[in-house]
Amino acid sequence: MQTVLIYFLAALAEIAGCFAFWAWFRLDKSVLWLVPGMLLLGAFAWLLTFSPADQAGRAYAIYGGV
Repeated sequence: MQTVLIYFLAALAEIAGCFAFWAWFRLDKSVLWLVPGMLLLGAFAWLLTFSPADQAGRAYAIYGGV
């Protein structure tokens, strides 16, 4: 159950982080949108370090496909 929570939180962090960059670039939002974007993408990478290494590649590929 903990692994599912990690992947769920990582997915939310990646989506929100990418949206912040996209909003700054495509929607002409303030450059300050990049700060939470970078923090969220860093949180995404950090959260993935808690996943079991033998499952991380496969689970991330499946998540990316969705």
